[in-house]
Amino acid sequence: MAQIPTRGISAFKSKLIGGGARPNLFEVDVTFPTAVNLGVQGDGGSGSFDSENFRFLCKTAALPGSNVTPIEVPFRGRTLKVAGDRTIEPWSVTIINDEDFSHRRAFEAWIQNMAQYGDHSGLTDPNDYMGNAVVYQLGRSESNQQGTNTTGDNSRILAQYRFIDIFPTSISEIGLSYDSENAIEEFTVDFQVQYYFPEAPGTGA
Repeated sequence: MAQIPTRGISAFKSKLIGGGARPNLFEVDVTFPTAVNLGVQGDGGSGSFDSENFRFLCKTAALPGSNVTPIEVPFRGRTLKVAGDRTIEPWSVTIINDEDFSHRRAFEAWIQNMAQYGDHSGLTDPNDYMGNAVVYQLGRSESNQQGTNTTGDNSRILAQYRFIDIFPTSISEIGLSYDSENAIEEFTVDFQVQYYFPEAPGTGA
């Protein structure tokens, strides 16, 4: 009779390569569309987006998820399920708010370029208001075989996903309160994503 091999802690340890990927080791790079005027609001902002600064202040992100909707086809009292269309879930990032509000102003300007406050005008060509983004999953070990991350250290890039044709649809409020102590403001931006794909670690980093 066949036997199941012993699966003890030592065997488990040998399979946990690198000690496991860590969710707090990541980096995000967002590319704004060139047609978006970041000084459109006239609020004293810099009119630019500091992508290097953003890589440090992006507090949370997510590796992408997607779904394939099944199509149910009835046949003689049974149901055959076949693959339907694939849908891409919205993608969100949470950003630490610095005192010059540079990143919040930039995302507000992005939305303002798409849909003006006072009327229905705005950019109409999707090529003008859609950007791209990359999420890097980093490792704890140093390696030059898979490139270095964009902050300049030698943390190994374990995986990376490129988001194509994204645009923001929501910027969360920032709650203000006399009761808030020992806290730094942060806000969330939700993006719609046309599609994404995994790419070789270190590509374009």
